[in-house]
Amino acid sequence: MFKSIIKGIGDYKGSLKLINDLNLWKFFLIPIGICVLVALAIYFAACGLSDNVADYLMQSWTWKWGRNTMHAIFEVMAFLIILLAGYLVFKRVVMALSAPFMSPISEKIEEHITGKKINSGASFMELLLRGIKVNLRNLSLELMWTFLLFVLGFIPIIGLLTAPVIFLIQAYFIGFGNMDYTLERHMNYKKGVAFVQKNKGVAIGNGVIFALLLLIPVIGFIIAIPFSVTAATVSTIDAIKEAEP
Repeated sequence: MFKSIIKGIGDYKGSLKLINDLNLWKFFLIPIGICVLVALAIYFAACGLSDNVADYLMQSWTWKWGRNTMHAIFEVMAFLIILLAGYLVFKRVVMALSAPFMSPISEKIEEHITGKKINSGASFMELLLRGIKVNLRNLSLELMWTFLLFVLGFIPIIGLLTAPVIFLIQAYFIGFGNMDYTLERHMNYKKGVAFVQKNKGVAIGNGVIFALLLLIPVIGFIIAIPFSVTAATVSTIDAIKEAEP
């Protein structure tokens, strides 16, 4: 699987050139806009709700001393927790809403690579519904595994491994969503899930870079989607070719 992870990461190398050669930036404007709007919504929600959460928690602080300090601490904690929860949901929401726009972009890339004209015939609503289905499934599994690993994190020694594993699990589900933009043209939902499970290393490699790009202030939210979808399309096409008899 390590080789597959390296493959998923390595396919980012030619993403910028491929996007420029095919003049794809204009097609990414709506997905990028969705990404920015969802990110801003989460940020302002964290700003707006953190004070209310702090006020609620302060009801349990019965002492007069340190009230301002404790309120500030509760507010910062609430802000960070809301941001973290928002980050977990952010990826899934963006991927689901972007599906109708991402699949045609992936189709253009596949046509360029294979030299074959492709017409999936899927409607906007069909792509949206599949995107929602895939990302709801991934979100539920991601939250389940993240919660279980978070609990295990309190166990000495084992706790040292939980953070990296949580990161890899999140990377896997990110890569899963990016790969499905290509898979929807080649196989149904059930077969697509099985295919990604067989190629989980590629999904992890793709998701790792996506997650790291999001750590770059502002610019990360702009380039993460175009680069990751382009790389995932290349990786997925190669994986499909390898699976052919």
